[in-house]
Amino acid sequence: MPGKSARAHWRREREPSSQTLACHKLGKMEHCVVTVVSAVAWLLHWNTLAADFAYDDSRAIKTNQDLLPSTPLSSLFRDDFWGTPLTHSGSHKSYRPLCVLSFRMNYWLGGLDPWGYHVVNVLLHVLVTGLFTHFAAGIFMHHVLPTMVAGLLFAVHPIHTEAVSGLVGRADVGACLFFLLALQAYIQYCKWRDKEPEYCGRRWITLYGALVFATAAMLTKEHGITVLGVCALYDMMIQHRLTPKDIPALLTEKRYQGLREGLLHLMGAAIVLVGFRVHLMGRKPPDFAPADNPAADSDSFVTRMLTFLYLPAFNFWLLLCPMWLSFDWSMEAVPLVCSIFDPRNLLSLCFYGGLIYIFLYVHKHLSRKGALSESAFSLVSTHACLCQTVNQSPKLTFYSSHSGSTQRYKKCVPILNNNNNNNSHVSPQSNCNGHRVSNGNCHIQQSLCQPSVYSIASECTECSIANSYRLEAVIHSLALLVLPFIPATNLFFYVGFVVAERVLYIPSMGFCLLIALGLEQLYRHQESVRRRRTLLYFLVLLLILFSIRTLRRNQDWHTEESLYRSGIPINPPKAYGNLANILSAQGKKTKAEWAYKKALSYRSNMADVHYNLGILLQEQGRHEEALQSYKLAIQFRPRLAMAHLNMGLVLGILGRKEEAVEVYRRCAQLDSAGLKDPKMHESTKISALFNLGRLYADEGRYQEAIDVYQEAMNKMPDHYQPQSLYNMLGEAFFKLGKFIDAEQWYKEALRVKPNHVPAHLTYAKLLSKLNRPVEAEQWFLKAKTIAPNDSSVYQHYGQFLSESERHNEAAETYLRAAQLAPEEYEIVFNTANTLRQAGRNAEAENYYYLAVKLRPKFCWGVQDVTSHMNLGAMLHVNGKLQEAEFSYLEALRLKPDDPITQNNLQKLRNLLAQKGLRTTTQHRR
Repeated sequence: MPGKSARAHWRREREPSSQTLACHKLGKMEHCVVTVVSAVAWLLHWNTLAADFAYDDSRAIKTNQDLLPSTPLSSLFRDDFWGTPLTHSGSHKSYRPLCVLSFRMNYWLGGLDPWGYHVVNVLLHVLVTGLFTHFAAGIFMHHVLPTMVAGLLFAVHPIHTEAVSGLVGRADVGACLFFLLALQAYIQYCKWRDKEPEYCGRRWITLYGALVFATAAMLTKEHGITVLGVCALYDMMIQHRLTPKDIPALLTEKRYQGLREGLLHLMGAAIVLVGFRVHLMGRKPPDFAPADNPAADSDSFVTRMLTFLYLPAFNFWLLLCPMWLSFDWSMEAVPLVCSIFDPRNLLSLCFYGGLIYIFLYVHKHLSRKGALSESAFSLVSTHACLCQTVNQSPKLTFYSSHSGSTQRYKKCVPILNNNNNNNSHVSPQSNCNGHRVSNGNCHIQQSLCQPSVYSIASECTECSIANSYRLEAVIHSLALLVLPFIPATNLFFYVGFVVAERVLYIPSMGFCLLIALGLEQLYRHQESVRRRRTLLYFLVLLLILFSIRTLRRNQDWHTEESLYRSGIPINPPKAYGNLANILSAQGKKTKAEWAYKKALSYRSNMADVHYNLGILLQEQGRHEEALQSYKLAIQFRPRLAMAHLNMGLVLGILGRKEEAVEVYRRCAQLDSAGLKDPKMHESTKISALFNLGRLYADEGRYQEAIDVYQEAMNKMPDHYQPQSLYNMLGEAFFKLGKFIDAEQWYKEALRVKPNHVPAHLTYAKLLSKLNRPVEAEQWFLKAKTIAPNDSSVYQHYGQFLSESERHNEAAETYLRAAQLAPEEYEIVFNTANTLRQAGRNAEAENYYYLAVKLRPKFCWGVQDVTSHMNLGAMLHVNGKLQEAEFSYLEALRLKPDDPITQNNLQKLRNLLAQKGLRTTTQHRR
């Protein structure tokens, strides 16, 4: 009959014998699925390519000396991720040389252009997404729905924005790439190891390839080493379906020889890698500030335990509902769980209860591995399959994804066939050890089987396969979700963060597999097309919402300002403090000051914020307030060297020289042990000595200045750039008239840094002093070539031209300097003087007016009369006598006993009397 024939054909399409054709068709579709998912990942993160460096990117890239071509490549393997030697007590101990090497390649190709760095990050994410989708297809036996769900969910998940948009997240993305390659290679090793002998040679390639990829994963980011544990779980629980009771047999029985081989290699690699890692970091764990991980700093065991139990549950909630994301979760962003009555403990209970349930599910089904592995593939020749309902006390229960509600739960019961002429038989392959049903290693060879018996056996076989791959998918999901996250749980050692979204990049693979598996089961359980469509609509809606959240979150990472503004609702003190830095750099001083004070209103002990506020106040000339901010910064962090240095600078400006000397000396003796950035700390200590020497030089104590400069030279670290120190040492010798020594140190500064502009200028001035004007002018011109928009170059060159009686050239040069720095009083004032010397009195008068506006009364707290006196003299010369008198009087008001002004005023009044003009005093009468 046509209908019966059609049903038979439909059943044959679902039978194991047709799996090859089905897989081939799905294999072609798999390439399309991988391409589509990868394209979605690329499109969603396309808007990150125009982003700038943000947050930790500056320290990892812009100020990391290991990226510079001048730094030996060997330093990458001795320093941590931030460029600090691993053995230093202040090192973060984050060892990621392959990631730093990729940054160095970016720097070599495009310098500090962020576009190239973002392109690499997005391409890596696209590659990982495609590889993960291919991996998911293998787990789900090339079923389209769960594969698409897992791949698309991974591609659009907003939790990945920090890892992709933030450049330091490249460590997580790169580690994930090597993680997947290692796992895929080990799975292939297991397949070849348990096949025929001709595959033995190939298996070693895949095994050692897996170990190499695992090493690369660890060298990209530390938790990449957990792939070794995932491989071990795969071999034991999926490839061999071990249960705890099988462990004793693992050590002795021959059937586990291949498993022992794999586990020994994995264990050996883990021991070597961990030992290597511990050796590199000096066998001392890193030290973190209490604000980085408040729970670790808590004195209460209950608080530490409850908080550390809550944090994994909170991270899982971020995977489920990534609505609230932040660039930083330190400080009080996640309040400590201090009591068992805290309602957040319910979330912890639900999370761990769910994990325990899944563990029990896995253990239960692994215990039934014998029945699962036999199924319909290993039926004896004298038995057939009949399906009975679960009410008939079945030995095994299977779920058929295509059966109706009355036929959903069935069991396969072997029944004796009384037909002695039965020609059907089963011939299992010799290499079928019951490890995996779905590998296609076992085949049913059946002849002349009754159609009804064959069909029932086929359905039972499909049920068994479905149960098997679901169990494998659960194990994979759990392994990928839990194991890579263990290093971040504070279980073995404290970490320097509370929550870090980029750390969830690898565990999110397990989450995506788990969601895909659950959705597939929900889909199969729906009996009507309408319900299935509703479920698919819900899935599409979820993916759209996640995509929109990802796009919007990528926009937050475009600039540091938008990133910090987005973090205000979650971590206000950190967000306001960093936002203030950006506003200050933009020149929005009032808003920046408000943001600094807002940050301190949330957390008053933030030394960095006090220090940055001090810089802002110092730039505005509010030196007393700046001094107070620096004192508070030092109070909360006594070894903050930059605060000591700037405090010394402010004291020097205020004329409190002795206090400044004391502060500089104290700064130069600060200990760097345990500090996060020891290189900056050591450089600041040398800068303190440098500024101490300048203070002595400004007071005419040149020999003391030389002694301090030489002390700085003896103490400076290798990474310190000494050209300014050498140049100032030359200046001190120049002031003492030791021109040979001065020339030696000027040349040394130019040798260390050939384009050091101040050394060009000071050396040129020395040559001019030594009556070598041609050479001097050559060095001035070289400085102009190096820095064509540097006002100080034109200022010093103009002075040289003026001293050489080339007044018109000097005037033009000074005018260029004034154009470049119209707010610089010294340049504007000297421009006026030079114009006067060149006879360009009208222009000189205008620039004297500008000088008066720049310094109407005070210069660094001291009354300044020079600009008023020179303006009066210029007006006097230009015939503007009454205006000149007003300027003279203003100068005398500021400095009544100035003899030059008094003399000029007397001459002016005599002239006024000769011309019959009334003086200002007469006008007042």
